[in-house]
Amino acid sequence: MEKRQLGNSDLQVYPISFGGNVFGWTIDEKKSFEILDGFTGAGFNFIDTADVYSRWAPGNEGGESETIIGNWLKKSKKRNDLIIATKVASDMGNGKKGLSKKYILEAVDASLKRLQTDYIDLYQSHWDDPETPIEETLDAYAQLIKEGKVRYIGASNLSPERLKESLQVAQKHGLPLYQTFQPEYSLLERQKYENGIEPICLGNNLGVITYFSLASGFLTGKYRTKDDLGKSARGGDMDKNFNDRGFKILAALDEVSAKLNTTQAAVALAWLIHRPSVTAPIVSATSLNQLQSLIDAPNLDITAQDIELLTQASAW
Repeated sequence: MEKRQLGNSDLQVYPISFGGNVFGWTIDEKKSFEILDGFTGAGFNFIDTADVYSRWAPGNEGGESETIIGNWLKKSKKRNDLIIATKVASDMGNGKKGLSKKYILEAVDASLKRLQTDYIDLYQSHWDDPETPIEETLDAYAQLIKEGKVRYIGASNLSPERLKESLQVAQKHGLPLYQTFQPEYSLLERQKYENGIEPICLGNNLGVITYFSLASGFLTGKYRTKDDLGKSARGGDMDKNFNDRGFKILAALDEVSAKLNTTQAAVALAWLIHRPSVTAPIVSATSLNQLQSLIDAPNLDITAQDIELLTQASAW
């Protein structure tokens, strides 16, 4: 397993990022520590979260994931060995949202405090903020980089047009460039990314860290009938994928995973890892058993024929 460079930064990561959205939502702090110990113990070094995780869970107010990661970093003493990524812009309540300079400068300090660190390796614009000039947002990031609070910046969920414009504004005004982009992308959800964003990422050497890499669990193969929808908190509307294309993807995953004696999840992640534009899929686990699929994915002996089978089965 070799490290990969994130964009044009000097951040070097192994090709799986652990997604911290489950911390404080579907798993508590104790279980989160167990999973983080297992993930980093297997040699991985890249953890992605956001200030808003997991505000949507009953009783939460946002910041729970960063707080758990911060407590674990303090306990494990592994901060210097890891790449920590978080995000800003999501609605934290009480008007706390967006990409204005004033808000970014406030939000980063709150994230640093929760994470119990004095720097963030990768700070990302979680959502677009059409009300704030791009130059103002990038100027805020320039200040944070100068102060040493942030090493590099990335973006998520921007339209192709806004991503291009952000890169152009940065170059024109000598402001920090986004080094990474975080899109929704998987065997199931290909069209939006491949049609618009992927050429921009390849053309500008952006590191791509995909979210919903297992399509909220559909690509693990555990959702096949309506009886399966109650298997997890994410099962709710999974039946929208019960169609010819969805079942064709599952059949291809079944075939390749049986051949390689591994899980469907590991195969789905291996397909992403072998995409020329993808640096590291983001994926979560809520048990050590699930974590094993993540750990196995980069080292799968998957062939070009296997990859082509999956690519054809998921064609859009």
